[in-house]
Amino acid sequence: MHFGPRARLIATTSAVLVIVGALSIGGVLAFGPLFPAAKAQPTVDLVSKKTVARSLTSPWGLAFLPDGSALVSERDTGRVRRIAGRSNGSPARSLTKTSTVGTVSGVRAGGEGGLLGIAVPPTPRETQPEVIFAYLTTARDNRVVRIDWDGQSLGRQTPIVTGIPKNTYHNGGRILVDDDVLYIATGDAGIPELAQDRTSLAGKVLRVDFDGAPAAGNPIDGSRIFTLGHRNVQGLALDDAGRLWATEFGTSKADELNLLRPGRNYGWPVVEGRSSKRGFTNPKVTWSPTSTASPSGLAIQDGAAYVASLRGEVLWRVPLNGTRAGKPRAVDLGEQSRLRTVAAAPDGRLWLSTSNTDGRGDPGSRDDRMLSLIIDD
Repeated sequence: MHFGPRARLIATTSAVLVIVGALSIGGVLAFGPLFPAAKAQPTVDLVSKKTVARSLTSPWGLAFLPDGSALVSERDTGRVRRIAGRSNGSPARSLTKTSTVGTVSGVRAGGEGGLLGIAVPPTPRETQPEVIFAYLTTARDNRVVRIDWDGQSLGRQTPIVTGIPKNTYHNGGRILVDDDVLYIATGDAGIPELAQDRTSLAGKVLRVDFDGAPAAGNPIDGSRIFTLGHRNVQGLALDDAGRLWATEFGTSKADELNLLRPGRNYGWPVVEGRSSKRGFTNPKVTWSPTSTASPSGLAIQDGAAYVASLRGEVLWRVPLNGTRAGKPRAVDLGEQSRLRTVAAAPDGRLWLSTSNTDGRGDPGSRDDRMLSLIIDD
């Protein structure tokens, strides 16, 4: 965990601008106004930043319960932690009680695999959901399970989607509930051609019902595939109009923010970033080089997409206007940390998890932490 004054973040982003500018001069980057590459912009200021939990181990998934508390999955331990919230749904002003509500069975952590995304079905505020969903890596595959929930602890675990290819890298893992369907983001499992293979679940965003069957209205009847041609999606979020957006890791060329349309092909590994090739859908935003981002979590709030980046150690704010996206700006967090997941809390704040204990960071004595943010937009 590295702390420093605001000038440190500005200096870092200025250096990134020099790198991006040099590459552009060399002819490597050529993005039009509809596909802005992320550059150093004036930072977005915080109104408030509070630590609501600390000493988490490789936190990955984050989902809120109706009472305002949050469930957090720990990738490397397989545990699900609960961070208490206030009864009115707003987070406490300081550290809150954190407890373990159970351990997901079958988790085989290693590399980028382990207990990944977690999702909670929407329920009235006065009630608790009867189940939650989790994405995990096992000894044989990546899979999604439905877990009974009694409001206090995890119960029986039922696999609903199995056979998602696994590897040390590119396991995807983000899941998102929308009414009675579940979106599942998978990686290419380090085998790029699988992303274009319609018989494989790798390199896709899937859309299924709560039993894991293809959801009604999918692009291809009887298929779970919603979109294809993805390298490694780890961020999913819906905007106010119900449109689905996703963040995606590139190689060294371009990370992406995509607007996902049913049945569309997003190009990997044939193309990365923007392309003029027919048959592929271009990203709305790119980050080049990928050291400025490596985007994982995604949240949409008040007309903006917030992107948590790992290598870039930046929370990006991207203004949205319908189906168009503007230029990313860095939120001034006043520190630098690898950032994994960002989510909109019930009270309108953003919760943001650091990712310094994931084997690639430089953890401090209180890492990893969950932050609660109010951003001056």
